[in-house]
Amino acid sequence: MAKKVKKNAETMNSKLKLVMKSGKAILGYKASVKSLRKSKSKMILISSNCPPLRKSEVEYYAMLAKTKVHHYTGDNTALGTACGKFYNCSVLSIIDAGDSDILASVKE
Repeated sequence: MAKKVKKNAETMNSKLKLVMKSGKAILGYKASVKSLRKSKSKMILISSNCPPLRKSEVEYYAMLAKTKVHHYTGDNTALGTACGKFYNCSVLSIIDAGDSDILASVKE
């Protein structure tokens, strides 16, 4: 069971790397909420240790914008590292997936 979870996380990390390289993504809570309000986001990733109030607010905006939400298995440090950044990131908004198939692989 643990192996499958780890493999799933690894595939998500590789897809995230591809999005950061070939597509367009916005890191951070404030900027992600702005992109949700403008209905520019195609998908939102929320880290596991995002505060509950912030998480529910982002989910609410995503529901209004009819955007997919994925709860990332790692914490905010792991999400930032998966994006190739040296800082923490609790919310990530994908504007354009680029060459990655991340939008098709994640279920709503």
